Amino acid sequence: MKKFFILFLFIITFECVCFADNNVFSAETGVVKSINYVDIEENKISEDEPVKQIVTVEILTGDFKGTQRIIDNMLTGNPAYDIPLNKGDKVILHIEPNGEKVSGPDDLNYYIADIKRDTQIWLFAGLFALLLIIIGKKKGLRSIVSIIATVGLIFFLTVPAVLSGVSPILSAIITGILSTIITIYLVGGFNSKSTSAIAGTSTSLIFAGFMSVCAIYLANLTGFAGEENMFLYSARPDLDFTGLLSASMIIASLGALMDTAVSISSTINEIHETDKTLNTAQLFKSGMNVGKDIIGTMSNTLILVYLGSSLPLVLLSSNIDLYKFFNLNQVATEILSALIGSIAILACVPITAIISSVLIKKYSKKTKFNMEQIDINEN
Repeated sequence: MKKFFILFLFIITFECVCFADNNVFSAETGVVKSINYVDIEENKISEDEPVKQIVTVEILTGDFKGTQRIIDNMLTGNPAYDIPLNKGDKVILHIEPNGEKVSGPDDLNYYIADIKRDTQIWLFAGLFALLLIIIGKKKGLRSIVSIIATVGLIFFLTVPAVLSGVSPILSAIITGILSTIITIYLVGGFNSKSTSAIAGTSTSLIFAGFMSVCAIYLANLTGFAGEENMFLYSARPDLDFTGLLSASMIIASLGALMDTAVSISSTINEIHETDKTLNTAQLFKSGMNVGKDIIGTMSNTLILVYLGSSLPLVLLSSNIDLYKFFNLNQVATEILSALIGSIAILACVPITAIISSVLIKKYSKKTKFNMEQIDINEN
């Protein structure tokens, strides 16, 4: 089984590499060496705020490392779009060739994309990984591997597949199932408990996909719930945006579904190990009793995640009629996303309970039979 799992991981990695698109012009890192300020009187925002920074940037990476470029950085007064810079700031440079042949830095157009923040991201990611390993030991290390695998599947399998024309819903379900297999087998090991959790999560994930399609159709959602969707539409108008919305609902519910399925299957397995005289129906009943305790907190957690990520939208409700507010496309999308995830969790409880009860009991009988055969042969 372990050899099959290693082969499976290799195949997935190969598929990710095949789907990956490497035709993107890479960004570079630069550091701000000096800044000059220019006021454009007719567009001036205030007496003390310049509307343009003329920035001298030294390129720190790439073929033209060490060269300097002068870049205009416009300030509009809108904090959502402005990138106010100071001397010494490290920035990410967006690069576009200004001709077919690139022989030097003058053949490239450089733009300031944003401030460099990956160092801080790596710092907190390292802290998270360190605590995970200290507290979780081997399982913590396996959890890190599963997280990397899941993120890799999304970025290098789902994204290229969707951009290549594959159905976003199908891509999300496949990614979810593969992530579930990798995560649960890595953390829980190869046993009936893990297999039950995988089967329960995968079935619930497919159910979540079906429910998301129904919700999008019945509520007439457009798939354009944020400005990032508009940016994507301007670049790729051929994509299925309602399908992307459904895929986002599926992926968003994956973590909660895995947590619920593993909790139920682990509980049923422990109950069975404690009292092996219990039949399948009794194990199922015990699993459902545990599931009733899980669904309240897990559904609440999922809804709070959506509320937390949409807090500015919630604050907007104080300035708009509530009837109108709840019927806005973006608001309805967020509410239905939370509800779809919660419904999938509710479905996951009985699905996982019955699968776990059957598989764990069946596996136990098979193991007992094999042990009896070994005793007979030894005698």
